[in-house]
Amino acid sequence: MIPKKNVILICVSAMLLLASCATPKNIAYFQNKMVDHPEKIDKHAGIVIQPKDMLSIVVSSRNPELVVMFNLPVVSYQAGSEIVSSGYQKLIGYVVDNEGYIDFPVLGPLKVAGLTRWELSEMIKKLLLEKGLLTDAVVTVEFMNFKVSVIGEVNSPGTYTIEGDKVTILQAISLARDLTIFGQRENVSVIRERDGERTIYEINLCDVDLFKSPAYYLQQNDIVYVQPSEIKARQSTTDDKALRMTSIFVSGGSLLVSIATLIISLVR
Repeated sequence: MIPKKNVILICVSAMLLLASCATPKNIAYFQNKMVDHPEKIDKHAGIVIQPKDMLSIVVSSRNPELVVMFNLPVVSYQAGSEIVSSGYQKLIGYVVDNEGYIDFPVLGPLKVAGLTRWELSEMIKKLLLEKGLLTDAVVTVEFMNFKVSVIGEVNSPGTYTIEGDKVTILQAISLARDLTIFGQRENVSVIRERDGERTIYEINLCDVDLFKSPAYYLQQNDIVYVQPSEIKARQSTTDDKALRMTSIFVSGGSLLVSIATLIISLVR
């Protein structure tokens, strides 16, 4: 005869076994990481300017009167209208056209596509110096519409505005409050459009090789898509969530009752 405490232990073990069957295998990131093993980090060159980008370009000098002609006015938005103002409510940006040019005050059209913001800053400073317009110019270039989208099995899908010009796929996922339990860590897609071409990269978050992926550092307008697990995909075929949960609990309960009945019959 099997002692009652052993019967209880067997029932609990069966419940844990059932729970483990529904647990995804690949949850932890960087499963093949090497602890205390420094690796060289490649220098991030920064994103390059592309058509449709919006740039903030501010020229500064020791003589504020000389730089007025090189800076766009500041706009104040009031009741749906735009009013040119001397305040600092909103800075107008330069939109890069389809050919990769911007129309810069005094200097005229400038080909900026393919440059980093630092390269563009140096180019403008050099032109101002060569033309004798400013000898001590400080040019600050920033992206005004650097955004990435994170969709799929994450807790807060959406489009996020990035400050600066450096964001990794891990940081983007962090902005979206991480993957849900149903997200496939080993199969995350990064969709990138550049120079008239669309490229899809596949990244495995469970593998440390993700740091070597060309999509580890995201670019403007990248889309990160987290695919659902097979369990979630099957569940999504049923519209009534309550019915699904009820069916799961009833099935699990019936199985536990059957196991308990079998064990009790063995005890007797």
